[in-house]
Amino acid sequence: MSKMEIQYRVLGAIGTNVYFLINKETKETLLVDPADNAPYLLEQIKMRGYDMKAILLTHGHFDHIYAVNDLKKRLDVPVYAYADEAVLMGDSWMNRSKAWAEAMTVKPDILLHDGDELDLAGFHIRVIHTPGHTAGSCCYYFEEEKILIAGDTLFYESYGRTDLDTGSEAAIMRSLREQLFLLPDDVEVYPGHGDSTTIGHEKKYNPAAF
Repeated sequence: MSKMEIQYRVLGAIGTNVYFLINKETKETLLVDPADNAPYLLEQIKMRGYDMKAILLTHGHFDHIYAVNDLKKRLDVPVYAYADEAVLMGDSWMNRSKAWAEAMTVKPDILLHDGDELDLAGFHIRVIHTPGHTAGSCCYYFEEEKILIAGDTLFYESYGRTDLDTGSEAAIMRSLREQLFLLPDDVEVYPGHGDSTTIGHEKKYNPAAF
């Protein structure tokens, strides 16, 4: 039986899935893509007794990072992001915050690379670089739990848009076909927007699989 509990909230202007990945044995918790509303997220953390260990970012668009800076003022935890995404996160035009709302930037504390292995909150995590939605998009694979945190790379029967800064249709096809679709069929996929799915389902029904 998995020791991971996944709680999520849909927050922000574009309805982003914000995930709490909780170690049921210790309450150690990882927060993925804090989209917005830092006061609410802080209230949830306090109310539920989460022992926060890190903030993981799948990519740098504003709708996945807007609450990061306010959370950092209150939580003594590092922010992880893929190295190739640092420039986009640091540019309010590229991360789209200046176009949508108040301009903002984020500077990650720890920069990741493809194949990096992390041990956080009692979980072992492999970083998978999945360029395409952005150049520095990445997924977090929890092999023991058979969980993939996919950001905006893979959605239920769809995949991320590629027409924004650093996006590439060819790159996202390679990321899906040569990386994610090679994972076991029973891996559960938790995307940045919309419903969860499985690798097996996407290999049958996702347009990128054909």
